[in-house]
Amino acid sequence: MDKTIIGENRGYRNLEIYRLAHELGIHIHDFSLKLPQYELYETGSQLRRASKSVSANIVEGYGRRKYKAEFIRFIVYSIASCDEATEWLTYVKDCHPNLTNDAVKLLDNIDKLGKKINKFLQSLTSNQQPVTSSDQHD
Repeated sequence: MDKTIIGENRGYRNLEIYRLAHELGIHIHDFSLKLPQYELYETGSQLRRASKSVSANIVEGYGRRKYKAEFIRFIVYSIASCDEATEWLTYVKDCHPNLTNDAVKLLDNIDKLGKKINKFLQSLTSNQQPVTSSDQHD
C-alpha cells in the first residue's frame, strides 16, 4: 500500500478526502441547477457554496500544514461545511419531491465523505502521521 506522508512534497491533490470532496462538489453543483428557478439563488447558492467549501478548506488547511493547529482548524471547517451541505440537501429532499432520489444519493455520499474527513482529523490529532491516499478507507 502507498503510505505517502503529508510532510512529503506530494500536494493536497493526493489526499483522498480532497479528491472525493472536489468530485462531490461538482456533482452537487450540477444537482443544484435542477432546482426550480426561484430556488437557484437561495437554496441552490447556499448548497453550492457549502459543498465547494468542503474541498476549499482542505486545500487551505493543507497549505498551512506546517502549523498543525492551523491544519486541524481548517479540517474542522471542512467537516462543518460538510454538515452544512447535508442540511441544505435535506431541505431540497424535503421540499422538492421530484429531486428526492438524487438528493438521497448525494446525502449518502456526503455522509461517507464526512466520515473519511473525521478519520483524517483523528489521525491529525493523534500522534500518527496522516496518510494521503490508499490507507484512508473505512
